[in-house]
Amino acid sequence: MKKNILLIISIIIVSFSWGQENNMSNGPFDQLIIRGATLINGNGSPPRGPVDIVVEDDRIVSIRSVGYPGVEIDERRRPKLNPNGKEIDATGMYILPGFIDMHGHIGGGAQGADPDYVFKLWLAHGVTTVREPGGRGVEFSIDLKNKSLKNEIIAPRLLIYSSFGSGFNDEISTPEQAREWVRYNSKKGADGIKFFGAEPEIMKAALDENNKLGLGSAMHHAQLSVARWNVLNSARAGLTSMEHWYGLPEALFDNKTVQNYPYYYNYSNEQHRFEEAGKLWAQAAEPYSEHWNNVMNELLDLDFTLDPTFNIYEASRDLQRARRAEWHEEYTLPSLWEFYQPSRISHGSYWHFWGTEQEVAWKKNFQLWMEFINEYKNRGGRVTAGSDSGFIFQLYGFAYIRELELLREAGFHPLEVIRAATLNGAEALGMDDEIGSIEIGKKADFVLIEENPLENLKVLYGTGAIKLDKDNNVIRVGGVKYTIRDGVVYNSRLLLEDIKKRVRDKKDELNYEIYQPGENTWVKDLDKGTPDN
Repeated sequence: MKKNILLIISIIIVSFSWGQENNMSNGPFDQLIIRGATLINGNGSPPRGPVDIVVEDDRIVSIRSVGYPGVEIDERRRPKLNPNGKEIDATGMYILPGFIDMHGHIGGGAQGADPDYVFKLWLAHGVTTVREPGGRGVEFSIDLKNKSLKNEIIAPRLLIYSSFGSGFNDEISTPEQAREWVRYNSKKGADGIKFFGAEPEIMKAALDENNKLGLGSAMHHAQLSVARWNVLNSARAGLTSMEHWYGLPEALFDNKTVQNYPYYYNYSNEQHRFEEAGKLWAQAAEPYSEHWNNVMNELLDLDFTLDPTFNIYEASRDLQRARRAEWHEEYTLPSLWEFYQPSRISHGSYWHFWGTEQEVAWKKNFQLWMEFINEYKNRGGRVTAGSDSGFIFQLYGFAYIRELELLREAGFHPLEVIRAATLNGAEALGMDDEIGSIEIGKKADFVLIEENPLENLKVLYGTGAIKLDKDNNVIRVGGVKYTIRDGVVYNSRLLLEDIKKRVRDKKDELNYEIYQPGENTWVKDLDKGTPDN
């Protein structure tokens, strides 16, 4: 009895001391115990709990069931806390594996988004691992990757996929040059390659060399090359994953080889590019037709991974929704907001005159695209979650949660959504023995949240979800409480507060307010009055 009392007292003392710490990150610790949480794992299994999870340094060493819902926990069943250990009282909370963003850019000079801004937004939303598919240069990204591994900066784990040909002295025009660049990229320390397209023989050589070196690969099948090299060509040549959906409808054409480009089309005009892209799925084979099934089955046989990044195209089907997302006011930097505005230069700012016709086409495009993705998952195919933030009104971290909601819209069960965000990503990266699910021996990557995300994925947003309490008051609930990566505990709410202050300070410095496109010209027209005035 005395031992039990002493144990309870020690738990209270350690929990209190933990709560007094005001740092954005702490750890790793010799021992960390997360007590009393409900476990939602990344392997598709249903929730269970309460469980106590013990971490030593950065590895899970115990996952112990310590009771039953609604029944007081018998303290004798709980793992003991070491004298130098730390603990988190997660009673009533939910614990998930750390999220994996399979398409994350580390900011951009044009956007004015520095890595610290991007990293904190990712971690605040539970993202512990990011695959960067093409960035500001392999040296820049590798430096950040190494600093993250050493816990010198606040950042998720990074895997760097260099853009094919980047940093090379010569323009790649032969298969041997392609092989030479792949070896160069590997020596630089990259984890893989991001392709956009090239001559077929160059693609074959690059993928063959890349696979010999055991590196990963991803591809955005750009329209400039897709007529001769679609996703089937890539998968057959050894590509392991594709981003977005370009190249997939083209593989599904059964009465043409090139999409129906209008006579006035110019790829360099991004409204043309995205407007016509929104009509692509309607040109593909009918769902469940023989050709549609044959393409899907071949990709399944090749163990190919689809990373759809639904969210980055959502403004195409509902521009006003994307522009008015509530987090822009407090978390979007003025420079990033300016980058989003209609432009003939900024990538993804293709709102020359975007209207009803374009949005209706894109709604149909999404329906057909989602049907393929959901059925691919149903037949055992691997689908992952990626955000591609920093463009098209999609903000780092927040957009990743929106991607999870869109997987749900596509037909994924909430548990399948979590699996896409965790274990599927780990498998695609070849890291499922280290991350992606909560298992003994794996790295301590967790998301801790006070609300059940299976009930409402919106609780994962940094702005939380709106609900009425028992007294009919409007309240906000949710938001990730702690993100844990490699045993380091990040206080998600403090990370968000830091970003909010940074944005507020920058607005004060510039005397800046978020505006909607064209508001300034609209006001000028009003000032002119009418002829009668």
